[in-house]
Amino acid sequence: MSDKNYYSTECKWQDTTPGGIILDAGNAGEFKTGDWRTTKPVWDQEKCKNCFLCWVFCPDMSILVENEKIKGIDYDHCKGCGLCAAQCKFDAIKLISE
Repeated sequence: MSDKNYYSTECKWQDTTPGGIILDAGNAGEFKTGDWRTTKPVWDQEKCKNCFLCWVFCPDMSILVENEKIKGIDYDHCKGCGLCAAQCKFDAIKLISE
């Protein structure tokens, strides 16, 4: 199917990709899903004790870890749910409005 027909009003539903079907395993990283967030977690490296509670509770695996230390937040995939900030006992993560 050509791109022209795929995006035209003449495209039949049978020619589109069905929703909710994973065509390739391990492709979630290709889809940037954090752009609809209304709150944004901001990480303070100075306050962080690397307890990893934020990492454990993050449903999107948006807490970045390198060499057994937290390195930041993946805003391309973070939805701004606030679970990381709620779990942080050291106030190292604060939610701000975007």
